Amino acid sequence: MLIDIGVNLTHPSFGADISDVLARASAAGVAHLIVTGSSVAGSDHARALAAAHPALLSATAGVHPHNAWAFGAGTIAQLRLLAAQPGMVAIGECGLDFNRNYSPHPAQEPCFVAQLELAIELQKPLFLHSRDAHPRMADLLHAHRNHLPPGVAHCFTGEREELFAYLDLGLHIGITGWICDERRGRHLLELVREIPLERLMLETDAPYLTPRDMKPQPKGRRNEPAFLPHIARAVARALGRPVEEVAQAASRNAAAFFGLALATRPCPAAG
Repeated sequence: MLIDIGVNLTHPSFGADISDVLARASAAGVAHLIVTGSSVAGSDHARALAAAHPALLSATAGVHPHNAWAFGAGTIAQLRLLAAQPGMVAIGECGLDFNRNYSPHPAQEPCFVAQLELAIELQKPLFLHSRDAHPRMADLLHAHRNHLPPGVAHCFTGEREELFAYLDLGLHIGITGWICDERRGRHLLELVREIPLERLMLETDAPYLTPRDMKPQPKGRRNEPAFLPHIARAVARALGRPVEEVAQAASRNAAAFFGLALATRPCPAAG
């Protein structure tokens, strides 16, 4: 059994064949997927997908830092309503992104802090995004440390200092196919060994971050949740542990974190 904690199924690239995508994921041993909400409209779309496939999908409600420019007076009320719906398991994707700056820094911080406060109010887990935003991201989390619900640093790509700042805050760490990228992800092969196994989670972030070492590459280089076993194998090799152990631990962590009740079944990740 594997759980993909972050997949962007609302992306237009999945519009024409989402049923096939879900079937391939299930056949690959992915027992559950968390659909990422990155705007109010996107979160509602994620909610609808989870409602249509409740055994396979759950969803998050949040505003990505790229979309912080659209954050307004009524946004939190809308997210609060969405978060109360069945199948909605976390607040996010929320955080800071100082890499592309699609939204200016002064817009990102209040958007993020408001979602932190919403997660605290609802005691919902946090699905967190940070890119080139350390140490400011850690500072804002630390300011709320005494009240924070559980959180996961989604798609962690940072360096050692950032990793240990998040571990010190009690966060879980999500690892994607970035670890399979020989250009940008080599440092993760060592850093992943510093993540306690009980804090590790796995994700594809599909359709982004297709593992570069997959042969052959998928058509259009679109990533899919069916490729999660490939990521599990890469992480297991880096840890020097059996892939079954890593997959089971990561999925157990995810199920507890998101409050999922899933039936256990064999995982083909070792194939």
